[in-house]
Amino acid sequence: MQNSEAMALSAALLAVAGELTQRIHEGVVARGFEGLRPAHGFAFARLSPAGATVTELAAHLGVTKQAASQLVDEIVRKGYAERRPHPEDARARLIVLTGRGRACTRAAEESAADAVRAWGEVIGEEQVRALGRELTRLAPYGPIRPTW
Repeated sequence: MQNSEAMALSAALLAVAGELTQRIHEGVVARGFEGLRPAHGFAFARLSPAGATVTELAAHLGVTKQAASQLVDEIVRKGYAERRPHPEDARARLIVLTGRGRACTRAAEESAADAVRAWGEVIGEEQVRALGRELTRLAPYGPIRPTW
């Protein structure tokens, strides 16, 4: 692949990722979850399974612990997450999503599904599935990081 082709592919992937992030965010807002930025969604993705410490969240987002702590303060203040005692480390606090945070995560999943369905109208549903399989081969583990 020529350099120019690689740059064009890189630009297309970044454009699709940016558009997808924006469509998910708009869908979340349209479903009644306000006061959030796309960066919050990246944090919710890490918190949704079983919670995380600020240190773990910072590593996931690729930011400092101070930046992650500020983000946690914000989502706690808005009622999307709460701090709990860590079950295995008395010095640490576990950040977990509240019911509102989990509902917001479901709204993001619905928004993502809407966006991806639209891709099927352009390139076909089987091509979208194939794209998903190939992208998973290229980036099997994440983590998904926001662009500030």
